[in-house]
Amino acid sequence: MNIAAGVGQARELSILREKVLNDLDRLQTFLRQLFRNRLAFAGAVIILVFFAMSIFAPLIAGPYPTPVQGGATLDPPSNAHILGTDYQGRDIFTLLVYGGRISLLIGFSASAVAMVLGTLVGLIGGFYGRITDQVLARATDFFLVIPWLPFAIVLSLVMGPSLQTTIIAIAVVSWPTTARVIRSQVLTVKERLFIERAKAVGAGTPYIIWKHVLPNVMPLVWAEAVLTISNAVFTEAFLSFFGLGPPPGAGAIVSWGTMVNQAYTSLALISNPPMWWYFLPPGLAITLVVLGFAMVGFGLEDVVNPRLRRR
Repeated sequence: MNIAAGVGQARELSILREKVLNDLDRLQTFLRQLFRNRLAFAGAVIILVFFAMSIFAPLIAGPYPTPVQGGATLDPPSNAHILGTDYQGRDIFTLLVYGGRISLLIGFSASAVAMVLGTLVGLIGGFYGRITDQVLARATDFFLVIPWLPFAIVLSLVMGPSLQTTIIAIAVVSWPTTARVIRSQVLTVKERLFIERAKAVGAGTPYIIWKHVLPNVMPLVWAEAVLTISNAVFTEAFLSFFGLGPPPGAGAIVSWGTMVNQAYTSLALISNPPMWWYFLPPGLAITLVVLGFAMVGFGLEDVVNPRLRRR
């Protein structure tokens, strides 16, 4: 018995090892295809630079400043402050380096929520069809026809500005697009022969969706997730500019969008001369991060949809 059990365990470990090696090989092949795309490679470099800047912020810029630690207010760039100071006398370069943490956190969190919700709606509606699909499709259409920026503004006003509110508002306006894309792919996948074979051997619907349908739509999910992060970072900056983003409490890290808002309220744009060092760095950071994620997203679409490469 012990010998038979040992042989069975060895066989299971061998199968698991082979599966892991196959998955790693497919991942390497996928990454090679992705980074052969110059657009995706350039976008990945931009994202990695800002990720590293946010993670190693204490090493790059020192501790996060507080209003009490601030010096002279609205100073132009100098040897002491390479990007000048804000209206509280805090170093703008330090705020810029730390601000990426909030913007990226909101982008990834909102995208994760939107991807889970959109993928579930697309999978269930596309696979079950009939009345289930009709109800979910109409709900998706309802959110799609609503102008997303005004809707996000209204949600933020109703729920009150906070980090959680910003994430929820962005996720609510982002999931319908993913649901539509996933549903259309599921409608194609569920008609394939291997799905019919799984049904013929008695596999249940949840098992088929989890084991057969979901893996075939995951490349599209990842591509949509990257593009949603790009939209989420922009939307957070938009909401924060109007004072509807995470409130900048005492000593709290401010996002890039909040920095632009503070520059605007400090009349940095219309001062004589304009205080470019206040509004330009966070605006440029937002632009580059949004562009970087969009470039990677388009590269992913190019990889998962070979027809795009032939255009």
